[in-house]
Amino acid sequence: MYKIETHLHTVHVSQCGHMEAAEIVAAYKAAGYSAVIVTDHYNRLTFDYLGIDPAGTGDRIHAFLEGYRRVREEGDKQGLRVFKGAELRFDESENDYLLYGWRDDLLAQPDQVFRMGIAGFAPIARSQGALLVQAHPYRLSCTPAIACYLDGVEAVNTNPRHESYNARAREYAQQFGLLTISGSDCHRPEDVGRAGILTEKLPSDSMQMSRMIRSRNYRLIGE
Repeated sequence: MYKIETHLHTVHVSQCGHMEAAEIVAAYKAAGYSAVIVTDHYNRLTFDYLGIDPAGTGDRIHAFLEGYRRVREEGDKQGLRVFKGAELRFDESENDYLLYGWRDDLLAQPDQVFRMGIAGFAPIARSQGALLVQAHPYRLSCTPAIACYLDGVEAVNTNPRHESYNARAREYAQQFGLLTISGSDCHRPEDVGRAGILTEKLPSDSMQMSRMIRSRNYRLIGE
């Protein structure tokens, strides 16, 4: 079985991140993981942190993916597979959404994405085959999104500095037949390896990783 982390942040892109690429890879290797998905925050605060105008010109998605590239490069050295993800927040609320299996062009215009909201963004993401999972939907300041816009729910979030009310998230997913995932929501060393998924096969790339989650052929870690 392969252990895969589905939710983590880097200091290189996420303002709340505390771990650099080499530290992340070494920690997850030591914890027995075979792969991680880098899900740095994709929101206005992140672009402020990076000093980039979301409505400006230039390759803004390249800058956003700096954390992913660094972890992937370090993963190649240390033997940890690294997949591309993101944690989106729209202007309409403080809800967060984990995005898997996406092409760069989907997030190439940050200001437009932020203004879309979940109702505007979800059909576009779905048409491109991307997977949209609401992170910690019952955490303080978050509310469950309308289920038809979601592919799944993060039913297990083990970040120790937040109460995510995982049981309620699991119930919401069951009520609407949504897939469920588990993630450590890793920002600091003490967060490493608290959750994730267990799979019989190790995906080869980010798109295959997304398809595997969509298949629901895995077990949750940290339940």
